[in-house]
Amino acid sequence: MKPFTQKKILYSIKEVADEFGVKTSLLRYWEKEFDFIHPVKSAKGTRQYSGKDIENIRLVYHLVKEKGLTLTGAKQRLKDNGGQLANKESVILRLQNVLSELQDLEAAFGEITKQLPPA
Repeated sequence: MKPFTQKKILYSIKEVADEFGVKTSLLRYWEKEFDFIHPVKSAKGTRQYSGKDIENIRLVYHLVKEKGLTLTGAKQRLKDNGGQLANKESVILRLQNVLSELQDLEAAFGEITKQLPPA
């Protein structure tokens, strides 16, 4: 799973669903099933997800969609070693961000060296 590409404080349910490639109904379902996903709701009931909510969704997504666990299995895994899983996923995400930045720098460096006269 790639890092979230936008940099905002709160994200709409549509933005989050699009980022993970899931339907908004699945996010609402996960919100009911996992008590650590709790977006802020406006007076009209519009959901706004924080960065922490997105990290939690990423963890559930990893367990259910990537590892293939059932919701019951994911809940059990989180109960057994949720802290370790969250830390592992956080480290992986940070490393993916570093890799992305390094790739951007490499591309920029390549463009600069193309513009230099031959030695």
